[in-house]
Amino acid sequence: MPAAVVLGARNLGGAIADHLLAEGWQVGAVARSDDTLERMRSAGALALRADAADPGELAGALRQASEELGGLDLVVNAVSAARPPAGTTTFGGGPVADATVEAFRGWTAAVAEQAFVFLSEGARALRAAGGGTLVQVTGGSARRAAPGRGLWSAGAQATRALVQAAAQELRGEGIHAALLIVDATIESPKTEAFTRDVPREALADQADVARAVAYLASQSARGQTYELQLTPAGERWVP
Repeated sequence: MPAAVVLGARNLGGAIADHLLAEGWQVGAVARSDDTLERMRSAGALALRADAADPGELAGALRQASEELGGLDLVVNAVSAARPPAGTTTFGGGPVADATVEAFRGWTAAVAEQAFVFLSEGARALRAAGGGTLVQVTGGSARRAAPGRGLWSAGAQATRALVQAAAQELRGEGIHAALLIVDATIESPKTEAFTRDVPREALADQADVARAVAYLASQSARGQTYELQLTPAGERWVP
């Protein structure tokens, strides 16, 4: 039975974990909050308390998962890694000319750093397990910047660059690193407050994202996707 670890198991990560469990996977779910860990435990996952941005804590969680699940085949990063400064009221960091270094650190550096921690620790764990798949989930800002969200986009584009490098470096070791770009707001309890009036066909479905993760993990060495983009029919699509 294949084994996966999902980082950020609260909203999207929880949906991914639920889908994998339904497909017969063994799943370890990494989170920090008691309610998320309990929900994952109740669903049948191995609950792993760790800060996914801390290399030591993540390495320990991956090691525990591999030991308790009897191996490791897939690691998925669905963490919302931005750490906006206290008092932030707008998303994305604001106009570059008006932003602060603290905003840059929270919207850009924190996102890129957490992706690096995921890729480096995930790669080491899969090396020890004999290979597998790394899936980094990100948004459309990894492809283009928007006014007022340049800092957020810089973090997402750094994430894309890290995955591209890791994919090239690790493919010869039997490790498939892939970027999953969800080019839309994802419908979830987290986004409900500001998406109530948005047509559902313009919002990404967590279940579709989960199926995309499973698809990437199912690929053989003879046909691998390194970057996959999901765009709802009701959202703008830009080539």
